[in-house]
Amino acid sequence: MDVSGIASLATSMAQTGIKQEVGYAVLKKAQQMEGQVAAQLIDALPKSPRLPSNLGNTINTTA
Repeated sequence: MDVSGIASLATSMAQTGIKQEVGYAVLKKAQQMEGQVAAQLIDALPKSPRLPSNLGNTINTTA
């Protein structure tokens, strides 16, 4: 392998690493934004009324 081939390979590897880092940064930012949107959606849901304590304690297994 000649010197120019080694230099070309090193440059190519460095560029690939930078592309991966940028991809990870974009992915992380997108995940953060999705989390914020999900939290906003959950906060926007109407609050459920308080149910009596006898509701939800049994399961109908004869249906």
